[in-house]
Amino acid sequence: MKFGIAALTAVFSLAGAAAPAAPTPPVAPMRPFMVASPNGAREDDYYWLRDDSRKNPEMLGYLAAENAYADAVLAPTKPLQDKLYGEFVGRIKQDDSSVPYLKHGYWYYSRFETGADYPLLARRRGSMQAPEEVMLNEPQLAAGKGFYAAAGGVVSPDNRLLAYAEDTVGRRQYVLKVKDLTTGEMLVDAVANVESDLVWADDDKTIFYIEKDPVTLLSTRVKAHVLGTPASADRLVYEEKDTSYYIGLMRTRSDKYICIGEQATVSNEFRCAPAASPTTFAVVAPRAREFRYDVDHLDGRWVIRTNWNARNYKLMSLADTAPLGDRTLWRDLVPASDTVFIENVALHPGGLAIEERSDGLKRLRIRPDHGDSRFVKADEPAYAMSLQDVGDPDTGWLRYTYDSLTTPTTTYETNLRTGERRLLKRQPVIGYDPGAYVTERVWVTARDGARVPVSLVYRKGFKKDGKAALLQYAYGSYGVSTDPRFQLTNVSLLDRGMVFAIAHIRGGQEMGRAWYDDGHLLQKKNTFTDFIDVTRALVSQGYAAKERVAAQGGSAGGLLMGAIANLAPQDYRVIIAQVPFVDVVTTMLDESIPLTTNEFDEWGNPKQKAYYDYMLSYAPYDNVEKKAYPALLVTTGLWDSQVQYYEPTKWVAKLRALKTDANPLVLRVNMEAGHGGKSGRFRRYRDTAEYDAFMLQQLGVAP
Repeated sequence: MKFGIAALTAVFSLAGAAAPAAPTPPVAPMRPFMVASPNGAREDDYYWLRDDSRKNPEMLGYLAAENAYADAVLAPTKPLQDKLYGEFVGRIKQDDSSVPYLKHGYWYYSRFETGADYPLLARRRGSMQAPEEVMLNEPQLAAGKGFYAAAGGVVSPDNRLLAYAEDTVGRRQYVLKVKDLTTGEMLVDAVANVESDLVWADDDKTIFYIEKDPVTLLSTRVKAHVLGTPASADRLVYEEKDTSYYIGLMRTRSDKYICIGEQATVSNEFRCAPAASPTTFAVVAPRAREFRYDVDHLDGRWVIRTNWNARNYKLMSLADTAPLGDRTLWRDLVPASDTVFIENVALHPGGLAIEERSDGLKRLRIRPDHGDSRFVKADEPAYAMSLQDVGDPDTGWLRYTYDSLTTPTTTYETNLRTGERRLLKRQPVIGYDPGAYVTERVWVTARDGARVPVSLVYRKGFKKDGKAALLQYAYGSYGVSTDPRFQLTNVSLLDRGMVFAIAHIRGGQEMGRAWYDDGHLLQKKNTFTDFIDVTRALVSQGYAAKERVAAQGGSAGGLLMGAIANLAPQDYRVIIAQVPFVDVVTTMLDESIPLTTNEFDEWGNPKQKAYYDYMLSYAPYDNVEKKAYPALLVTTGLWDSQVQYYEPTKWVAKLRALKTDANPLVLRVNMEAGHGGKSGRFRRYRDTAEYDAFMLQQLGVAP
């Protein structure tokens, strides 16, 4: 069975015609293909949908058919989509700006103009009353492009040049560009296929960048580009031979060193060189399995955050007069704890600011070198605080953000010496009253006895009578913690009587490193069962009706969505799976696919039978069965570099062939974007409005 773009578009397009009462979903032909494996070949009927060139007419025709079908199925929700979109953007202060920070004599900030999708990046010399200098006019740069992202902008030490990385596809393969801020002219220098990490040397003419492998998209080499010379002449500084590592670049807080960081799942390594003469990079401590550390430098010392004999991490120090390379010279600075997880640290003259987790909540601790530690105050049962390590370090003030499911993001500064706190900005949300909503934190006992924290929010006056609709969200992978932060779009759900819940399931690090260890590799299924157990507990406690529960997750959280769809379809009325990682085994067997080799210690290496069997037992694509499934809306991006478009596409095709229910199954393919979806602050709200409207329709929530 063959079909091209023109034929499919003709069959499924609704342009100029009324939507049929029951649109017919596209059917992908089944073509048996044996996927090789050291543990035995597996048949994959939809492997043909994979096309790494993204030019195959038949594949593109099938994606066009899926989008046309999505248009037809979602057409009845279009009025609600428009209403939701209007509510979302109506809460946004359109001419908003970021909180300025001072660095090397300039105040830096970004600002939006009314109606603009992209910001202006600007600065003022000496004070905020000085004339504005626009460094990047992103609305102009993005004009006419389906996708645009500028990242990694760094100013040269002499304040004259801006180096930045530009992506116009969405595949995170950036182009390094340089602008002369004194003349406004673009330099001829350009380097393609790089990461967004950029660092200047002190000579104001050398830029360090990371080159990507064009096939796997892994960061492989650090190079030095000298302005005015061709990219082909760039000096190789470091090459990572181990494909399980990513590379990053940074300048230390003191601005004295440039560091190359290599990071794998269970180990990492740093090598640093003086920014004044970055020719020889010395290893801070050699890599070793299950040994992790981060480094920074200020006030004549290195501060190291490490898990060396400290599962929840500790802080150590090393005088910069001591040689690098020998961790036995490190000295304890802040000891480890069995109950408190040290997540981040910011260096300031005379002390530290520590970002740590206790009982699932993130808090900030100010620790002076001399004197007692103190905690930054929080006023709600579920909240998030984050360090904002920006600007010059010697201001005497620590900047941080605070928000919760009811409190919009608020930026504060606290004086490191006196403890004085001052409010810098609260995210403006037009027409929103935080006092009209309630946030709550509860604990759910999972089936194996683990206590899972859950953050909840609902409108004041809500009754736990078992009648409400609930949206439950989680991620639960890579040790990434999902903090209870304010989400502007959720207000529209809460105002319609819904409850929103974040399940802080295993696989993240909300409860410390053990929480992660119990949710990856051969313990990965705890992530899925935790989520299901939270759903059942919330229903039993009256937060929602059993038939009115929605679930949402993206990327590795989309794997979670696929798993719960197979394991407990009866517990969910509708599932939103965004860019879902659902074809785990096939992807992890193919080392040419971006990110695969870096993630063997996250999921396991399926070339080893124990991991192969375990992954195969939960991989959503491999476990689709002939049974009823919830309503599903699945999203993907043709240019996704993290989860290739063909994973969710194959999953949907297989679900269409096997599922026995009449619930809608919709695949929305963004043909002009990658993993993060559409670019621009307004355009992405169209996507949110689309899946929220679909969800509200399925849950029977009144418009």
